Amino acid sequence: MDALLLRSLTPGVIGVLVRRGADFAAAEDAVQDALVEAVRVWPDDPPRDPKGWLITVAWRRFVDAARAETARRRREDRAETEPAPGPAPSVDDTLQLYFLCAHPSLTPSSAVALTLRAVGGLTTRQIARAYLVPEATMAQRISRAKRTVSAVRFDRPGDVATVLRVLYLVFNEGYSGDVDLSAEAIRLTRQLAAIDHPEVAGLLALMLLHHARRASRTAADGSLVPLAEQDRGRWETGMIAEGVGILQTALARDRLGEFQAQAAIAALHCDAPSAEETDWAQIVEWYDELAGLTDSPVVRLNRAVAVGEAAGPRAGLNELASLSEELPRHAAVSAYLHEHDGDRATAARLYAEAAHRAPTLAERDHLTRQAARLNAVDADRAEDPRGDI
Repeated sequence: MDALLLRSLTPGVIGVLVRRGADFAAAEDAVQDALVEAVRVWPDDPPRDPKGWLITVAWRRFVDAARAETARRRREDRAETEPAPGPAPSVDDTLQLYFLCAHPSLTPSSAVALTLRAVGGLTTRQIARAYLVPEATMAQRISRAKRTVSAVRFDRPGDVATVLRVLYLVFNEGYSGDVDLSAEAIRLTRQLAAIDHPEVAGLLALMLLHHARRASRTAADGSLVPLAEQDRGRWETGMIAEGVGILQTALARDRLGEFQAQAAIAALHCDAPSAEETDWAQIVEWYDELAGLTDSPVVRLNRAVAVGEAAGPRAGLNELASLSEELPRHAAVSAYLHEHDGDRATAARLYAEAAHRAPTLAERDHLTRQAARLNAVDADRAEDPRGDI
């Protein structure tokens, strides 16, 4: 059973059911039932047309459910329109479904959460982590969104900006999480290129510049490799060149947006032959632009790191002092800056604290190793009275 095949077919099948009259929640439930049936039947009797098979079975599940509920009695008339088995048209409905989920009746945050769950295939826990909220809160938000869209028809799809936010969250989950969705997010963003929206190019450039470095982000044992320690020879120069070219064209239109600003920062990292040659002063300037566009505390947290690199760790710590310690990764940034300022004991304590709060196992292990490294150095120096002499 090819789980990746089933995942790739799911959005298109949901889209077909929605266009044929199913409300979103019922379509999602019907497709889930069809997937369970596929897991049972396909190993012994694989269909010639997997998508057509799923559409037929899912539609039958929807019709059965509609007949069983008096509140959906009027949908029984559509039972005669059940699609006959046979080859399904080779049409990619995924992007259309992204727009349908960004319905005007939903708030942008609810639309993003619903799309990540229904189309992106992310779990509620993964979505909650991306939004920095408790899992129970996100579960309630998604449930409310489903109830809202189940009562409306999808004749007014959502706006491009909401779809772009969804695609970026899907990309980030695929880039750093346990479900590989990055390439799919890039593919769908390319399909948006014909739309006259300045941030489409900015997002595509940002994705390409990040994706170009992916192979160097982890070691052979799966541990994280910080940007400064990555093997830049493993970066995909062709993808970087494409991303930079797309970004330059977007910037030339003088319609700056947050994705363009983020892409400009990523481009400066990619342009540096080594970590020591990074143009941190210019990166700080781009963070200033980004902070003006978003007023995001997370952006200001990242800016503090850039200031620490450009003007020294004490300057970075001064910037950090104005930010809430409850911010995700605040402790990790503080640890990094304290270490470079020479306060290894405080840095080790903060690395351990950051490891306790880390959202992923890989990040937790990396921060734990950083704390252990500093504690080991201090232990060695305690045993050697000569210190740094």
